[in-house]
Amino acid sequence: MSFVVPAVLPSSREDFEQKLALLTKIPSVDRIQIDVVDGRFAAPASWPYSAPMELRHMVARGDMLPELDRIAYEVDLMCFDVLHAVDDWLALGVSRLTFHAESATDLPRLLASARTRHENGLISFGCALNTVSNLALIESCIDQIEYVQFMGIERIGRQGQPFDPRVLEKVGTFSAQHPDIAIQVDGGVSLENARTLVALGVSHLVIGSAILRAADPAAALAAFEALETPYGV
Repeated sequence: MSFVVPAVLPSSREDFEQKLALLTKIPSVDRIQIDVVDGRFAAPASWPYSAPMELRHMVARGDMLPELDRIAYEVDLMCFDVLHAVDDWLALGVSRLTFHAESATDLPRLLASARTRHENGLISFGCALNTVSNLALIESCIDQIEYVQFMGIERIGRQGQPFDPRVLEKVGTFSAQHPDIAIQVDGGVSLENARTLVALGVSHLVIGSAILRAADPAAALAAFEALETPYGV
């Protein structure tokens, strides 16, 4: 599995479908992250929160995400109603769910509830942590997750934000304490800081604007893939 994960932050259903069409045409893409923002936990609201019935209609029609035979989809749930939100995405074929530690008052209970509702062994669970948050927030749920996603930007929910170097210390500390837990960094990733992140033990780089806003997205993706890491899941 490639260690570069393109990220999509859709402004509308049309934008969502266009970005997926672009990324799924790139042969090396085998994983895509879909960012969803509710407008409350983070802002501004993204699709489908901007048009909630559209996603429900897709599920009712039996729609599925494209190229599921070769691409794994994950949803970065920047929202408060995570348990309600995941059902529709799972129906579309999502197999990885990222919950934000700051969105829950009882993170272990939230993860336990999610696993109980979707106990089929096919769903991977991860936990995201903001740059200003303490690592202690996720220590209580380490045994319930397959990966940790460190946010590389201070203001989540928007692509194109500057990289926050404070994440480097968090990644280094966590990697030393939990060498067997996969780490991904989402936000502000560039070719320059990617080398540092890889050296710290990051196993996956989640990249949005640096790929989708590039003149040649396939070439931009290939440049990141050339940094292939020895760590992987």
